[in-house]
Amino acid sequence: MAQKIKKGDTVVVLSGKEKGKKGAVLRVLRDEDKVLVEGVNTVTKHAKNRRVRSKGQVIEKRMPVHISKVALLEGDKPVRVGFTFEGEGKDRKKVRVARPSGKKI
Repeated sequence: MAQKIKKGDTVVVLSGKEKGKKGAVLRVLRDEDKVLVEGVNTVTKHAKNRRVRSKGQVIEKRMPVHISKVALLEGDKPVRVGFTFEGEGKDRKKVRVARPSGKKI
């Protein structure tokens, strides 16, 4: 199935503890149907190097969000994404469009 959300798209989170947050998609994990969104779903991880007796550190890590929990933004509104075909014959291309307005994305 074709992915409707791609790297670089601006999305909004629809549900969960991060509901309403906006950010750019950094990575799409196609096999897991998840996306990494900038500034959303960050967790802290405490780590230290066991070989060298060094101080520990707190690392902030982005965790993926399921693709069904995010929606593409057109202006300030979340929109559904559909596909249309442009051109004829060999020049035919599949193009993403916003469902309510029909504008190309």
